[in-house]
Amino acid sequence: MKIYHNPRCRKSRETLEIIRTSGIEPEIVEYLKNIPTTAELKDILMKLNMKAEEIVRKTEPYFKENLKGKSFGEEEWIQIMIENPKLIERPIVVKNNKAVLGRPPENVESML
Repeated sequence: MKIYHNPRCRKSRETLEIIRTSGIEPEIVEYLKNIPTTAELKDILMKLNMKAEEIVRKTEPYFKENLKGKSFGEEEWIQIMIENPKLIERPIVVKNNKAVLGRPPENVESML
């Protein structure tokens, strides 16, 4: 199990705690320090069964100031998130061929 984690995010910390309480120590990827590659982000999206725009954090200042109201294709959103990883919704938990967003943190329970 792998968690794309931001230790400064309460929801991310809560999701990690749920995983650890279940007896699992996941691989932790601090995605702001270790930014996913294009291939990794595409793989995550496939496992989430979501489009790139669906995991963009629309509350981030960068989004509000530069992207709000604009339309981008799938590849463009992926590139935007790689260049601005704060825009990637968190946390994302991946296990085998499935992934879930930890919003709310209880979503991870389906993976345990």
